[in-house]
Amino acid sequence: MVTTQSPLLDERALSKLKWRCRRGLLENDLFIERFFARHETGLTVHQADALGDLMDLSDNDLLDLLLGRKSPEGALARADIVELLALLRQPPEHHIHL
Repeated sequence: MVTTQSPLLDERALSKLKWRCRRGLLENDLFIERFFARHETGLTVHQADALGDLMDLSDNDLLDLLLGRKSPEGALARADIVELLALLRQPPEHHIHL
């Protein structure tokens, strides 16, 4: 079985997505900013679509998913959403300076 990779998001679409991802809760913004800092150069159209679906949620519902207090339900109970949430939940990298 051959799978096709989703194309990478172009710069204009990335800029629009970043604007759409601005949230009212600082906690959500921190997750999203960290996600973009790590993954924006390799973000695919498919991942951007999944992120757009998450942005349709209220701030509190999104935070519950990001913190793992709830699991995706209904139309969001899809593999692409679960994979994206895993990327969004990656802990910050800690740099130890000696």
